Amino acid sequence: MITYGTVYIISLHFNKALEFYRKLFERDVISQNKTRFACFQIDGFGLAIMNGYYDVEHPEDIIRRGGEWSTYDDMVRIAKSRGSGKIVINLCTDNLKNEYLRIKELGLGSELTDIRYINAGQPYWYFCFKDIDENIIEITGNYEEGEEIH
Repeated sequence: MITYGTVYIISLHFNKALEFYRKLFERDVISQNKTRFACFQIDGFGLAIMNGYYDVEHPEDIIRRGGEWSTYDDMVRIAKSRGSGKIVINLCTDNLKNEYLRIKELGLGSELTDIRYINAGQPYWYFCFKDIDENIIEITGNYEEGEEIH
């Protein structure tokens, strides 16, 4: 039987990524292994940050067994790859307007959209932006149409 572990981002900028997600989640990591890996836990959702340079910069800390596969093991190459947008980090909030204003005020990420709406069977309010490694973050939640955003 498979159980849920965590989703992790292989980051070019480990410390900057940690700071970004600390501000976004308004909490600290629940565990951290040196500057190699750190994990956030939010209502059962685990999101972790992997330092793409750690293994190359600290080979004395790494023990490997089994063959190496560059597709999975070349963390520097993976970290330098541009995000394709195929994976979206979807987060929820009780008050979409307040969360939007908080993200905007903090200046988190890039390419922040306006609050948008789609209905493909049910109403869905959301906004998107990118983290420092260009991963897409989508935040959805309660929103009253016509609310002014300042």
